[in-house]
Amino acid sequence: MSMTAEQWAAERPILLKRATYAAVGVALTLVALKAGALWLTGSVAMLGTLLDSLLDGTASLVNLFAVRLALEPADDDHRFGHGKAEALAGLGQSVFIFVSAGYITYESISRFISPEPVESSEIGIAVTVIAIVLTLGLVAYQRKVVQATKSLAIEADSIHYRADLLMNISVIAALVLAGLFGFTWADPVFGLLIAFFIGKGAWEIVRNATDQLMDKELSDEEREKIKQMVAAHEGAVGMHDLRTRMSGAHLFIQFHLELDGSLSLMRAHKITDDIEKEIEAAFPGSEVLIHQDPAGLERVSKLERT
Repeated sequence: MSMTAEQWAAERPILLKRATYAAVGVALTLVALKAGALWLTGSVAMLGTLLDSLLDGTASLVNLFAVRLALEPADDDHRFGHGKAEALAGLGQSVFIFVSAGYITYESISRFISPEPVESSEIGIAVTVIAIVLTLGLVAYQRKVVQATKSLAIEADSIHYRADLLMNISVIAALVLAGLFGFTWADPVFGLLIAFFIGKGAWEIVRNATDQLMDKELSDEEREKIKQMVAAHEGAVGMHDLRTRMSGAHLFIQFHLELDGSLSLMRAHKITDDIEKEIEAAFPGSEVLIHQDPAGLERVSKLERT
Protein backbone atom coordinates (compact mmCIF):
# COMPACT_ATOMS: atom_id res chain seq x y z
CA MET A 1 0.00 0.00 0.00
CA SER A 2 2.21 2.79 -1.33
CA MET A 3 0.95 6.36 -1.17
CA THR A 4 2.26 9.89 -1.55
CA ALA A 5 2.77 12.18 1.44
CA GLU A 6 -0.50 13.98 0.64
CA GLN A 7 -2.43 10.72 0.31
CA TRP A 8 -0.86 9.44 3.52
CA ALA A 9 -1.99 12.52 5.45
CA ALA A 10 -5.53 12.22 4.09
CA GLU A 11 -5.96 8.44 4.35
CA ARG A 12 -4.17 7.74 7.63
CA PRO A 13 -6.96 8.89 10.00
CA ILE A 14 -9.55 6.88 8.07
CA LEU A 15 -7.42 3.72 8.06
CA LEU A 16 -6.63 4.00 11.77
CA LYS A 17 -10.26 4.44 12.78
CA ARG A 18 -11.38 1.51 10.60
CA ALA A 19 -8.66 -0.71 12.09
CA THR A 20 -9.68 0.13 15.67
CA TYR A 21 -13.38 -0.53 14.95
CA ALA A 22 -12.53 -3.84 13.28
CA ALA A 23 -10.39 -4.94 16.24
CA VAL A 24 -13.08 -4.10 18.80
CA GLY A 25 -15.74 -5.91 16.74
CA VAL A 26 -13.66 -9.07 16.37
CA ALA A 27 -12.66 -9.04 20.06
CA LEU A 28 -16.28 -8.78 21.27
CA THR A 29 -17.33 -11.62 18.97
CA LEU A 30 -14.49 -13.85 20.19
CA VAL A 31 -15.21 -13.11 23.86
CA ALA A 32 -18.82 -14.19 23.46
CA LEU A 33 -17.92 -17.39 21.61
CA LYS A 34 -15.09 -18.39 23.97
CA ALA A 35 -17.10 -17.67 27.11
CA GLY A 36 -19.71 -20.14 25.94
CA ALA A 37 -17.05 -22.70 25.03
CA LEU A 38 -15.34 -22.33 28.43
CA TRP A 39 -18.65 -22.90 30.23
CA LEU A 40 -19.18 -26.12 28.27
CA THR A 41 -15.59 -27.48 28.32
CA GLY A 42 -13.97 -26.22 31.55
CA SER A 43 -10.62 -26.18 29.70
CA VAL A 44 -7.83 -24.10 31.24
CA ALA A 45 -6.42 -23.59 27.75
CA MET A 46 -9.81 -22.20 26.71
CA LEU A 47 -9.76 -20.03 29.84
CA GLY A 48 -6.37 -18.72 28.77
CA THR A 49 -7.52 -17.80 25.29
CA LEU A 50 -10.76 -16.26 26.69
CA LEU A 51 -8.77 -14.06 29.06
CA ASP A 52 -6.50 -13.07 26.22
CA SER A 53 -9.52 -12.12 24.09
CA LEU A 54 -10.90 -10.07 26.99
CA LEU A 55 -7.59 -8.26 27.24
CA ASP A 56 -7.48 -7.85 23.47
CA GLY A 57 -10.91 -6.28 23.61
CA THR A 58 -9.84 -3.96 26.42
CA ALA A 59 -6.63 -3.08 24.60
CA SER A 60 -8.54 -2.45 21.38
CA LEU A 61 -10.93 -0.11 23.20
CA VAL A 62 -7.96 1.72 24.73
CA ASN A 63 -6.40 1.94 21.28
CA LEU A 64 -9.62 3.34 19.85
CA PHE A 65 -9.51 6.28 22.28
CA ALA A 66 -5.71 6.58 22.06
CA VAL A 67 -5.83 6.77 18.27
CA ARG A 68 -8.52 9.45 18.44
CA LEU A 69 -6.32 11.47 20.81
CA ALA A 70 -3.19 10.87 18.73
CA LEU A 71 -4.97 12.19 15.64
CA GLU A 72 -5.72 15.49 17.36
CA PRO A 73 -3.69 18.30 15.75
CA ALA A 74 -0.92 20.11 17.60
CA ASP A 75 -2.07 22.85 19.96
CA ASP A 76 -0.49 25.50 22.18
CA ASP A 77 0.24 22.96 24.94
CA HIS A 78 1.39 20.14 22.64
CA ARG A 79 3.36 21.75 19.84
CA PHE A 80 4.63 18.38 18.56
CA GLY A 81 1.14 16.87 18.48
CA HIS A 82 -0.40 14.07 20.54
CA GLY A 83 1.23 11.08 18.82
CA LYS A 84 2.79 9.65 21.99
CA ALA A 85 -0.68 8.83 23.29
CA GLU A 86 -0.27 5.60 21.30
CA ALA A 87 2.89 4.68 23.20
CA LEU A 88 1.30 5.47 26.57
CA ALA A 89 -1.68 3.28 25.66
CA GLY A 90 0.72 0.47 24.75
CA LEU A 91 2.40 0.63 28.15
CA GLY A 92 -0.98 0.53 29.87
CA GLN A 93 -1.99 -2.52 27.86
CA SER A 94 1.18 -4.38 28.76
CA VAL A 95 0.40 -4.24 32.50
CA PHE A 96 -2.91 -6.04 32.04
CA ILE A 97 -1.35 -8.56 29.69
CA PHE A 98 1.40 -9.48 32.18
CA VAL A 99 -1.25 -9.95 34.90
CA SER A 100 -3.21 -12.24 32.59
CA ALA A 101 -0.10 -14.31 31.80
CA GLY A 102 0.55 -14.71 35.53
CA TYR A 103 -3.01 -15.85 36.21
CA ILE A 104 -2.97 -18.41 33.40
CA THR A 105 0.35 -19.75 34.70
CA TYR A 106 -1.17 -20.14 38.17
CA GLU A 107 -4.24 -21.97 36.81
CA SER A 108 -2.08 -24.26 34.66
CA ILE A 109 0.13 -25.26 37.58
CA SER A 110 -3.01 -25.93 39.65
CA ARG A 111 -4.27 -28.27 36.92
CA PHE A 112 -0.95 -30.14 37.01
CA ILE A 113 -1.43 -30.71 40.73
CA SER A 114 -5.15 -31.49 40.51
CA PRO A 115 -6.00 -32.63 36.94
CA GLU A 116 -9.56 -32.10 35.74
CA PRO A 117 -11.21 -33.70 32.70
CA VAL A 118 -12.01 -31.59 29.64
CA GLU A 119 -15.62 -31.98 28.49
CA SER A 120 -17.38 -31.20 25.21
CA SER A 121 -14.06 -30.74 23.44
CA GLU A 122 -15.77 -30.78 20.02
CA ILE A 123 -17.53 -27.51 20.87
CA GLY A 124 -14.27 -25.95 21.99
CA ILE A 125 -12.57 -27.02 18.77
CA ALA A 126 -15.37 -25.59 16.61
CA VAL A 127 -15.26 -22.25 18.45
CA THR A 128 -11.49 -22.12 18.17
CA VAL A 129 -11.59 -22.74 14.40
CA ILE A 130 -14.02 -19.83 14.04
CA ALA A 131 -11.66 -17.69 16.15
CA ILE A 132 -8.73 -18.57 13.89
CA VAL A 133 -10.64 -17.55 10.76
CA LEU A 134 -11.77 -14.21 12.26
CA THR A 135 -8.31 -13.48 13.65
CA LEU A 136 -6.58 -14.26 10.37
CA GLY A 137 -8.79 -11.74 8.59
CA LEU A 138 -8.17 -9.07 11.23
CA VAL A 139 -4.39 -9.59 11.29
CA ALA A 140 -4.21 -9.37 7.48
CA TYR A 141 -6.11 -6.07 7.56
CA GLN A 142 -4.03 -4.72 10.47
CA ARG A 143 -0.82 -5.56 8.61
CA LYS A 144 -1.93 -3.45 5.64
CA VAL A 145 -2.88 -0.56 7.92
CA VAL A 146 0.43 -0.70 9.81
CA GLN A 147 2.38 -0.72 6.55
CA ALA A 148 0.47 2.35 5.40
CA THR A 149 0.34 4.32 8.68
CA LYS A 150 3.28 3.13 10.83
CA SER A 151 0.93 3.22 13.84
CA LEU A 152 2.38 1.87 17.10
CA ALA A 153 -1.11 1.39 18.58
CA ILE A 154 -2.30 -0.75 15.67
CA GLU A 155 1.01 -2.63 15.67
CA ALA A 156 0.56 -3.38 19.40
CA ASP A 157 -2.96 -4.65 18.71
CA SER A 158 -1.67 -6.74 15.84
CA ILE A 159 0.91 -8.37 18.13
CA HIS A 160 -1.97 -9.48 20.38
CA TYR A 161 -3.89 -11.05 17.57
CA ARG A 162 -0.87 -12.68 15.92
CA ALA A 163 -0.17 -14.34 19.25
CA ASP A 164 -3.84 -15.37 19.34
CA LEU A 165 -3.35 -17.40 16.19
CA LEU A 166 -0.67 -19.49 17.88
CA MET A 167 -2.74 -19.71 21.05
CA ASN A 168 -5.84 -20.91 19.23
CA ILE A 169 -3.86 -23.62 17.45
CA SER A 170 -2.49 -24.66 20.86
CA VAL A 171 -6.01 -24.74 22.30
CA ILE A 172 -7.15 -27.10 19.55
CA ALA A 173 -4.20 -29.39 20.28
CA ALA A 174 -4.98 -29.33 24.01
CA LEU A 175 -8.69 -30.04 23.47
CA VAL A 176 -7.93 -32.94 21.11
CA LEU A 177 -5.33 -34.53 23.41
CA ALA A 178 -7.18 -33.94 26.67
CA GLY A 179 -10.79 -34.25 25.53
CA LEU A 180 -10.61 -37.02 22.94
CA PHE A 181 -7.58 -39.03 24.11
CA GLY A 182 -7.68 -38.41 27.86
CA PHE A 183 -4.22 -36.82 28.11
CA THR A 184 -5.13 -34.47 30.98
CA TRP A 185 -1.56 -33.12 31.17
CA ALA A 186 -1.95 -31.55 27.70
CA ASP A 187 -4.40 -28.90 28.89
CA PRO A 188 -2.11 -27.27 31.53
CA VAL A 189 0.95 -27.68 29.27
CA PHE A 190 -0.66 -25.67 26.50
CA GLY A 191 -1.97 -23.25 29.11
CA LEU A 192 1.65 -22.53 30.09
CA LEU A 193 2.60 -22.08 26.44
CA ILE A 194 -0.22 -19.59 26.00
CA ALA A 195 0.95 -17.67 29.09
CA PHE A 196 4.46 -17.53 27.59
CA PHE A 197 3.23 -16.10 24.28
CA ILE A 198 1.06 -13.54 26.06
CA GLY A 199 4.03 -12.40 28.17
CA LYS A 200 6.30 -12.28 25.12
CA GLY A 201 3.80 -10.09 23.27
CA ALA A 202 3.52 -7.76 26.27
CA TRP A 203 7.30 -7.39 26.44
CA GLU A 204 7.41 -6.46 22.75
CA ILE A 205 4.83 -3.75 23.36
CA VAL A 206 6.82 -2.39 26.32
CA ARG A 207 10.01 -2.28 24.26
CA ASN A 208 8.41 -0.49 21.31
CA ALA A 209 6.54 2.00 23.49
CA THR A 210 9.62 2.76 25.59
CA ASP A 211 11.73 3.34 22.48
CA GLN A 212 9.24 5.94 21.31
CA LEU A 213 8.78 7.64 24.68
CA MET A 214 12.57 7.83 25.09
CA ASP A 215 12.97 9.35 21.60
CA LYS A 216 15.04 6.49 20.20
CA GLU A 217 16.79 7.30 16.92
CA LEU A 218 15.84 5.73 13.61
CA SER A 219 17.73 2.62 12.57
CA ASP A 220 21.22 2.99 11.11
CA GLU A 221 19.84 2.01 7.68
CA GLU A 222 17.21 4.76 7.74
CA ARG A 223 19.68 7.37 8.98
CA GLU A 224 22.08 6.37 6.21
CA LYS A 225 19.26 6.74 3.68
CA ILE A 226 18.74 10.35 4.82
CA LYS A 227 22.46 11.07 4.55
CA GLN A 228 22.62 9.61 1.04
CA MET A 229 19.65 11.68 -0.08
CA VAL A 230 21.34 14.85 1.12
CA ALA A 231 24.70 13.89 -0.37
CA ALA A 232 23.09 13.19 -3.76
CA HIS A 233 21.51 16.63 -3.95
CA GLU A 234 23.28 19.20 -6.10
CA GLY A 235 24.30 22.17 -3.99
CA ALA A 236 24.61 20.30 -0.70
CA VAL A 237 28.25 20.24 0.46
CA GLY A 238 27.64 18.12 3.57
CA MET A 239 25.58 17.68 6.74
CA HIS A 240 26.06 17.04 10.46
CA ASP A 241 24.16 16.69 13.75
CA LEU A 242 21.41 14.46 12.32
CA ARG A 243 18.73 13.82 14.95
CA THR A 244 15.50 11.85 14.63
CA ARG A 245 12.62 10.82 16.87
CA MET A 246 9.11 9.40 16.63
CA SER A 247 5.88 10.70 18.16
CA GLY A 248 3.16 8.21 17.31
CA ALA A 249 3.49 7.80 13.56
CA HIS A 250 4.96 11.27 13.13
CA LEU A 251 8.69 11.35 12.47
CA PHE A 252 10.77 14.41 13.30
CA ILE A 253 14.07 14.85 11.44
CA GLN A 254 16.53 17.67 11.99
CA PHE A 255 20.11 18.33 10.91
CA HIS A 256 22.58 21.01 9.87
CA LEU A 257 23.01 21.38 6.10
CA GLU A 258 26.40 22.63 4.87
CA LEU A 259 26.17 24.93 1.84
CA ASP A 260 28.58 27.07 -0.15
CA GLY A 261 28.96 30.26 1.89
CA SER A 262 28.90 32.43 -1.24
CA LEU A 263 25.35 31.38 -2.19
CA SER A 264 22.58 33.97 -2.08
CA LEU A 265 19.96 33.60 0.64
CA MET A 266 17.34 32.84 -2.02
CA ARG A 267 19.46 30.04 -3.56
CA ALA A 268 20.30 28.55 -0.16
CA HIS A 269 16.61 28.56 0.74
CA LYS A 270 15.69 26.83 -2.55
CA ILE A 271 18.22 24.02 -2.02
CA THR A 272 17.07 23.50 1.56
CA ASP A 273 13.40 23.50 0.57
CA ASP A 274 14.01 20.90 -2.14
CA ILE A 275 15.84 18.60 0.28
CA GLU A 276 13.05 18.93 2.83
CA LYS A 277 10.43 17.92 0.26
CA GLU A 278 12.49 14.94 -0.93
CA ILE A 279 12.95 13.60 2.61
CA GLU A 280 9.30 14.15 3.52
CA ALA A 281 8.27 12.27 0.38
CA ALA A 282 10.57 9.37 1.27
CA PHE A 283 9.34 9.33 4.90
CA PRO A 284 5.56 10.02 4.84
CA GLY A 285 4.36 11.77 7.96
CA SER A 286 7.75 13.30 8.70
CA GLU A 287 8.53 16.87 9.65
CA VAL A 288 11.99 18.04 8.57
CA LEU A 289 13.84 20.93 10.18
CA ILE A 290 17.12 22.01 8.54
CA HIS A 291 19.59 24.56 9.86
CA GLN A 292 21.83 26.05 7.17
CA ASP A 293 25.58 26.39 7.79
CA PRO A 294 28.34 27.74 5.54
CA ALA A 295 30.53 24.80 4.51
CA GLY A 296 33.52 24.40 6.81
CA LEU A 297 31.94 26.29 9.72
CA GLU A 298 31.60 23.10 11.78
CA ARG A 299 35.32 22.34 11.44
CA VAL A 300 36.26 25.92 12.31
CA SER A 301 34.02 25.82 15.40
CA LYS A 302 35.66 22.60 16.57
CA LEU A 303 39.12 24.11 16.17
CA GLU A 304 38.09 27.20 18.10
CA ARG A 305 36.74 25.05 20.95
CA THR A 306 40.08 23.23 21.15
